[in-house]
Amino acid sequence: MQKNSKAYAVVMAGGKGERFWPQSRLSRPKQLLRLLGNLTLIEQTIERLFPVFCKENIFVVTNEIYVEPMRKLIPSLPSGNIIGESSRRDTAPCVAATVAYIKSLTAEPDPVLCFLPADHVINDTGAFAKVLSDALDMADGTGSIVTVGITPDQPQTGFGYIETGELIPSSGGTKFFKVQHFKEKPDLETAKKYIQDGCYKWNSGIFFAQSSVWIKEFTRSAQELSQFIQQAIPVLKKDGWGSPGFEELFNALTPISIDYAVMENAEKVVTAEGCFDWDDVGSWTSLRNQIEADENNNVIRGLHKGIGTKNCIIVGDSEKLIATVDVEDTVIVNTEDSLLVCSAKSAQKIKELVSILEKDPALNKFV
Repeated sequence: MQKNSKAYAVVMAGGKGERFWPQSRLSRPKQLLRLLGNLTLIEQTIERLFPVFCKENIFVVTNEIYVEPMRKLIPSLPSGNIIGESSRRDTAPCVAATVAYIKSLTAEPDPVLCFLPADHVINDTGAFAKVLSDALDMADGTGSIVTVGITPDQPQTGFGYIETGELIPSSGGTKFFKVQHFKEKPDLETAKKYIQDGCYKWNSGIFFAQSSVWIKEFTRSAQELSQFIQQAIPVLKKDGWGSPGFEELFNALTPISIDYAVMENAEKVVTAEGCFDWDDVGSWTSLRNQIEADENNNVIRGLHKGIGTKNCIIVGDSEKLIATVDVEDTVIVNTEDSLLVCSAKSAQKIKELVSILEKDPALNKFV
């Protein structure tokens, strides 16, 4: 597969991953954890991009406090390609800032920019690379924003969905469909209807478009971000990312996701069918999709012994024993200074717990 030297990949890696507390901390976010295998999630993400993108065209946008740890972790990328945001502004400002930044750097008149999350698990990397390559071709010169929709194999309430329309002719082998609607995370009954309908894909959060298309869509749907891009480009050309002038512009932006700011109202959106395995590692319960359970349906990482323990996720290390008696449907995570015990059905609430700890002067050291 030939690399696309005119395309850019941008990995959005600024989140803290609160739902993986207590392993994930402010100083050690989810994307820097070795949750699965020997590589961190950000390392796995970057490795998957090398067959398609030139190394100098792969960027990571993260929180400024994670820049140096990521540069040490990913020495294969130019250090200047790992850049930090001075404040958390969600994904739409991240996209807008990177569109402006790459426009200030490159001589390419209208490159395709691909934006990807940093926390996906994909094992069939060959099929993934093929879809990326075909999606780049589809985005180049068509005026479309191209997404990747994952073919679902079961009803899931933790993912957003894409309702697809008619098939779009293409020559690369990947199927493309017009996007009818983006759907929020559904309840179980609605998710079952989506699967039965057959016209719905999981929304992977991967987006491709030419620089001019991103700018056009921000102009149509998000005037604040459109004005920011126009103001930021000359500042970036003169002083670069991280300069006081750029940070002042960026920090003034209203936080908003790219889905709300652009995607839901975009003029022309198509989705590439992703038939590879895929998982959005969003909380402790998602480990069930990646780690084989024992005979009692427990997912165990670390040293554990139990009686009557069923349907649990238990995470520790090889030095400290976690012992359980008659425990069911529970998440237990032990670290050096903290212990989490949580009903499996409430795993999404761990983010709320972290927010409470953060506001407590006596407990925020554990965040």
